[in-house]
Amino acid sequence: MVIKISLILVLLSILPDNFKALADVDDQNNYNNDATLSSIKFSNYLGLNAVSSSRSSGCNTQAKSSESTKRQAMLHKEEDVDADISVKPREQSVKLHLKRWPVSHGTKSKASAFDSTARDLARIQILYRRITEKKNQNTISRKGREQPVSSTASISGNLIATLKSGASLGSGEYFMDVFVGTPPRVFSMILDTGSDLNWIQCVPCHDCFEQNGPHYDPNGSSSFRHINCHDPHCQLVSSPDPPRHCNTENKTCPYFYWYGDGSNTTGDFALEKFTVNLSNPSGRQNIKQVVDIMFGCGHWNRGKFHGAAGLLGLGRGPLSFTSQLQSSYGNSFSYCLVDINSNTSTTSKLIFGENKELLNQPNVNFTSLITGKESLDDTYYYLQIKSIMVGGEVLEIPEKVWDLSSEGAGGTIIDSGTTLTFFPNPAYNIIREAFREKIKGLPIKVDNTALDLCYNASGVQEIEVPEFGILFADGAVWNFPAENYFYQYDQEGVVCLAILETPHSALSILGNYLQQNFHLVYDTNKSRLGYSPTRCAEL
Repeated sequence: MVIKISLILVLLSILPDNFKALADVDDQNNYNNDATLSSIKFSNYLGLNAVSSSRSSGCNTQAKSSESTKRQAMLHKEEDVDADISVKPREQSVKLHLKRWPVSHGTKSKASAFDSTARDLARIQILYRRITEKKNQNTISRKGREQPVSSTASISGNLIATLKSGASLGSGEYFMDVFVGTPPRVFSMILDTGSDLNWIQCVPCHDCFEQNGPHYDPNGSSSFRHINCHDPHCQLVSSPDPPRHCNTENKTCPYFYWYGDGSNTTGDFALEKFTVNLSNPSGRQNIKQVVDIMFGCGHWNRGKFHGAAGLLGLGRGPLSFTSQLQSSYGNSFSYCLVDINSNTSTTSKLIFGENKELLNQPNVNFTSLITGKESLDDTYYYLQIKSIMVGGEVLEIPEKVWDLSSEGAGGTIIDSGTTLTFFPNPAYNIIREAFREKIKGLPIKVDNTALDLCYNASGVQEIEVPEFGILFADGAVWNFPAENYFYQYDQEGVVCLAILETPHSALSILGNYLQQNFHLVYDTNKSRLGYSPTRCAEL
């Protein structure tokens, strides 16, 4: 199948390819307001020239039977699950049409792109340590604790928030505007399904990063309340090191939380009122205040948060915003990420509660979320990969690569806080070689690039890029449009695979670049992840 593809925006700059240097980038780098990664517009999103279409772009599909006995045996190992999934022996590809930007367009900062890639690499290393060492859990496991419940009465309808790309702030992450306190004041917070704690930079800010707008001032809100260090909820957060002793009745609950790139926040654990939009069955919207949301009031905050006021955790743990609202909206939320290069005027929606309109769409597909295993970290959303498809062929990757170990190592998570997608060896090497074998006629670019597989497409009008999809153990297939796994460096005519090897870890991470323009539903009640190709900016 061939789909005509049109590339309209490029943002990543030429970077050094030394991963150690990327991981060790100085926290004090200056940032500008340029996007880190580009979102590549392809004609299948614009409805152009779909040729000999055997499937819809990005949809869960069934491949035709393969003549390869070896692959047939692999796919039919579990007939009750995989009987309808096999492989086309011929290559499947999409064609990239490259546009040449004028020189004046190419003013994006190399430091900004460098920072984003470095943050991803360092984040993964610490995510892996957090999983194996349980460093953000107390001695008592959080899994057996009672879930916190807000005092909001049961709500019929959905809680709706607005999402926007952080590209104009030089970030590869996504932002959500949240109204906090009484009277409510708006703060732009990073959306992160890979963490639990909600936190905001607070007055007095003893050591804080630069943000857009003023810091949150608890003295200016009549609904702010400290959590006492004797309160059982104080055990849900990690204490600073060395720990502070709780020796008075009115002493506040201190917290410390750290992230994969060395970023961290320290302050007081507290309760506050959050204001959100409420959509009722008639489609009209009004404002709803949700009281007693547990959050971190951060007085010491370090990291590369690109102007954000803090972070909104959407992980599975009891401290996350989603978990705290379960009594109101249930066990489901959904979001749709616009192109990462979009400016802040281009928005989409984050919906808390069952999205019936999405669930009723014919092109929504599901794969299982892994639950119930002792080795799982209760923060993350785990998926079980069976293999990877490149150019319509299932790659012969040892299935043990995708498995969790008894220590919690390995496995696959989907994470909105990581930009690129990462796979461990030998999976990554096999994926990279599959792309190298199928992309013909272009010299490989090996110098001055941040990623591992780049091509010099200077002077070329179009190149063929193999299709890419993930085959899950339950039989589901997630196919991606080309702009989700390939992009072009700014002005240089260099086209790169937006996938990297997981550094020093067996963990696989599906980042937000791969998730662009899919409507994703996290249904923890039925332990499933839904995905549907969508023009997110039109929601």
